[in-house]
Amino acid sequence: MTDRISLHDSVGVDLLRRELGIDPHIVHRVRTVFFKKFRGREAAITELPCGVRNVFAERIQFYPLTLDARLDSEQDGATKLVFATTSGKRIESVLLRAGTGRTALCISSQVGCAANCDFCATGKMGFHSNLTAAEMLDQVVQANEQIAGENRSVRNIVFMGMGEPFHNESELYDALDTLVDGRGFNHPANRILISTVGIPDAMLRCARRYPTVNQALSLHSVRDDIRESIIPLARKYSIDELRATILHLNALQPSTVMIEYLMLASVNDSLRDAAELAEFLTGLRVHVNLIPYNAIEGAPHLVGSSRNVRDAFAAALKAAGLTTTIRYSMGADIEAACGQLVQKMERGRLARAT
Repeated sequence: MTDRISLHDSVGVDLLRRELGIDPHIVHRVRTVFFKKFRGREAAITELPCGVRNVFAERIQFYPLTLDARLDSEQDGATKLVFATTSGKRIESVLLRAGTGRTALCISSQVGCAANCDFCATGKMGFHSNLTAAEMLDQVVQANEQIAGENRSVRNIVFMGMGEPFHNESELYDALDTLVDGRGFNHPANRILISTVGIPDAMLRCARRYPTVNQALSLHSVRDDIRESIIPLARKYSIDELRATILHLNALQPSTVMIEYLMLASVNDSLRDAAELAEFLTGLRVHVNLIPYNAIEGAPHLVGSSRNVRDAFAAALKAAGLTTTIRYSMGADIEAACGQLVQKMERGRLARAT
């Protein structure tokens, strides 16, 4: 059987449309029902003339991923979605329902991650493969279908799941193109955030191409030695280079750069660390987000800072004039909080098979 064409492949879909003699406006309605209204495959297909529905449905791939499991937090508004790729690998996405009524979706860009950050479960997996743009977009589609019955839709899309997005730059950009395109998802660019461990050239390329897409830098320390001890990739890019990158981003983008700072006891949480961070960020347009550490397997040496320490650290930054918030981590009871995403289900199946 001929390989199916992804509905996300506009060129391939248009070639099929011509082959089947379908009016382009009808295909546009199919994509609108599926990408913007999230009413599912069957509803989308009914937009087609009866004579071509079966052929179109057979030739088009609507869902590149298979939903393998859904886990709902009993503590807060988090839902973890575990997807299987066609190669049998598993990735995770997280829906976050904030008390404000807004819904955010944290999506993955890779299976595993090569950055190998000491505090991240995904990094402990190592790198397996990049996701395609269609696989990234399918996480958005299926997440929206999951919450349609709640009269919700995803407002904010965050590339902060499994993987380093800028290690999959080409597919990331293809996904962004479809997300912001009026013929695709028509999702506002300023409601998209890309989180990176810090790859300067890619950060600037992205800002030039998508000036209103937000970026977040996982900084965690402004001392090169400490940063390198928890983020091995930091050996390639110095703190001074990252500061120059943030300054350049500020010139390219209207928004602030989010600075992610994981609070680790006796590693980076002293008032001296706060003072050094404040000095480093002086003159930059940034928003500091302090992140409580969520324990993971394989890192027994890491301990999260206490609430009192986090509060004191935040107060020091605010006193220095920096906009600062302390993130409320959701989904810890289902291992869906920051740094906890890992394909444990696949590991378990592999272990039973060997």
